[in-house]
Amino acid sequence: MEFGDKIKELRTKNQLTQEKFAIRLNVTRQAVSNWENNRNLPDLELLILISSIFHISLDELILGGSTVNNMTEKLIKDGSKSRRAKLNMITTLIGSFLLFFGFACFFIKMNSVEYIDETGILHENFYLLPIGFLFLFAGIIVFLVTGIRFIIEIVRIKAEKTN
Repeated sequence: MEFGDKIKELRTKNQLTQEKFAIRLNVTRQAVSNWENNRNLPDLELLILISSIFHISLDELILGGSTVNNMTEKLIKDGSKSRRAKLNMITTLIGSFLLFFGFACFFIKMNSVEYIDETGILHENFYLLPIGFLFLFAGIIVFLVTGIRFIIEIVRIKAEKTN
């Protein structure tokens, strides 16, 4: 059963007009009409509200039976988009921290003093240069990989829309 049919059945079973159903959910009558005609789908918060008001499980409301319907497909797609966005944010933060630490290593090396102590041993923090370059290189790689994946995703979405 499609989601629109399930909403219409739930509304008529509770002897509500589209207007009264919309008032109970704090949405417009047009929104309810669009749901019933499968033009639009409600947000997750509204699904939870519908489920609690009308005492129906989310499984029954979303799945409407044993087959995958348009609401299930929407939730799966939204979930993967939010996971992808979260992953992009995390990798961008990691890349930023790597670049920051690389520049911090160069800054410390630039402002540190090399000296020779009484015993003739040179004290120099030369190790900061390769570490700084390593952090910069890793940060740039993270940004490039994230950017390339983002571009590929945009191209794939545009290709799906044209089909």
